[in-house]
This record gives sequence, C-alpha cells and structure tokens, in this order.
Amino acid sequence: MPKAKNNYPKRVLQKLYISMLRIRLCEESLVGPIRTGEIRCPVHLYSGEEAVAAGVCKALGQKDYVFSTHRSHGHYIAKGGRINELIAEVYGRETGSSRGRGGSMHLVDRGKGILGSAPIVAGTIPLAVGAALTAKIRKDGRVVVSFFGDGATGEGVLYESLNFAALNKLPIIFACENNFYSTHMPIREYRPNEKIADIANPFGITTRSVDGNNVLKVFEASCRAVFQCRSGLGPVFIEFLTYRLRGHVGPDDEVQGNRTDIRPPKEIADWRRRDPIASLRRYILRHGIFDRNELTTMETQIAGEVRCAHEFARRCPHPDPKELTEYVFRE
Repeated sequence: MPKAKNNYPKRVLQKLYISMLRIRLCEESLVGPIRTGEIRCPVHLYSGEEAVAAGVCKALGQKDYVFSTHRSHGHYIAKGGRINELIAEVYGRETGSSRGRGGSMHLVDRGKGILGSAPIVAGTIPLAVGAALTAKIRKDGRVVVSFFGDGATGEGVLYESLNFAALNKLPIIFACENNFYSTHMPIREYRPNEKIADIANPFGITTRSVDGNNVLKVFEASCRAVFQCRSGLGPVFIEFLTYRLRGHVGPDDEVQGNRTDIRPPKEIADWRRRDPIASLRRYILRHGIFDRNELTTMETQIAGEVRCAHEFARRCPHPDPKELTEYVFRE
C-alpha cells in the first residue's frame, strides 16, 4: 500500500504539536502541588482533551474571542495565554491572570482574545453570544468561540443562545467538548439521545460531530466553521468527542474520601490508546516532518518553560488582604 500523503504545512503541524504538548505538560505539572496541598484552589485538569483547544484555536486569529468553562487551562494556553500568569493564578499569586483572586477557573487575557472562564455550567455561553452580537454590529470581522462541556446541554440558556444566534446569524462557534461524563454521571444516564450535535438541528444551525482526539480533524472542522462565520452565514455547532484522562476535579476523583475513579478501567485504557498527542507524534514521525531528536528538543524546551513558570509563581506574593474589596467593580 502506498504511503499516505501529508497535506499539512510543516509549520502548522509544529504549532499544533507544541500547543498540545504545552497544555499537557502544564496540566501534569500541577498534579504534585495539588496532592501536597501547595495548590489549594479546585483545579479541573484538561489532560486528554488537548486536541480540541489546540485545533480550534489554531483556526482563529488573535483578535477573535474565546469564552471558557471550569476546565479552562487548555483554551487559555492554546489561544496564546501566558503560562507564567496561568500558573501564578492557580497558586493564588498577585501576578496571576486575575491577580490571584480568581484561581484556576477564572482566567482572562483580553489582549489574546480570552474574555473569561467561569465555573457556572453554561454560564459563559450567553456572554459569548453577546460578544458575537457586538462583533456583528461593529462589523469588525471577529469570530467568537464558546467552549462548554456535555453537561451544559442540560441548561436552558444553551437553547436560548442557539435560537438567538441562529435568528441573528451571529459569527459564533458553539464548541461542545463531549467527554461523556457530567461530573461523575455517564452521558447515557442523563441524555436519551447521546448524539449532542443533534440539539442544534431544530434551530437550522450547521452542525458537525468530530473526533476530538484527532487534532487534524478538529483543525479542519474549525477552519470551515470560522470561514462560515466570517462569511456572514451564521453560527456553527461542533460536538467534539473526547475524554479526560484525570479526575473531574484534581488528579483523581475523590469518592467518599478515597482516590479512585468510577469509570471502567477498560474504558480509560481504550481512551489512553487514543491519546491525541501520541497520535500526532506518530503522524509527524511517519511522514518525516520532524525526527525524534527534534521532537525531543521541543519537549525539553516546553518542560523547561513550565518548570520556570512554577518557580516564578512561588517567588511572587499573594494578594494584599487589605485589597480584598478592590477590583470587584469597575468604577
């Protein structure tokens, strides 16, 4: 059988690989400090879902906006957020992206188009719709991405947002990261129809269901969606099928005080074999885009970047308790 042809520029593959690897190494570096109690705020790790953030954000421009959820680190990093500020925020330091006052689930970097994340399920979806309406009124060419999980499909505000976006042909991508669990509840126990992409059909919205562990398919689908939005043809709904490799919150699921995981071991093992980073690495090596030494050099550089971010965060001060009520409202 002839060797399959690579259809992607070397620079694109490199950026996708680096983006996913940066997310993974950053997330895994938090495991130790969480377990020792050095990091005190709740942290929802993104390990395993990196292809979604990397592929979607690679299709965007810097001026485009993203809104995120409680599992926010991947979107923040993929859109260009600074790791130093992310790690400092998780440690609760003044130099964090929210000045140490928001923690892991409240990340923002307006200069990179990251307009905020929040732990309220579906809470940022209507905010993203508002930003998309603003972009249309201003005719500034921006596209907005609303990231949310499968659990958000149980919230009424999602359907109101879909309806409003469709009526007004807003330039917004509804990016549903379906990891098949809402906290600890499997999707079969809270949805009669497990195909989430179907929920947008009644609103006349273009819908797609994509392998969220294949970063190239994510990137292709996202590029098409961005083109549709920029062309004034209205919103797109994409269901990305993916899987988290860590607990719902923290490295492990804490069930009745025990570190465990309610998910079947075989299920976890099957998804580990579909690791998005390992898959892209094999693709890159198979097509001779980079050799093993070049990939190892990238990995070493990113590991050093993450290590320096932790050192930076530990050196930085906590917020001054006297400023507790400051930055609450904008005057």
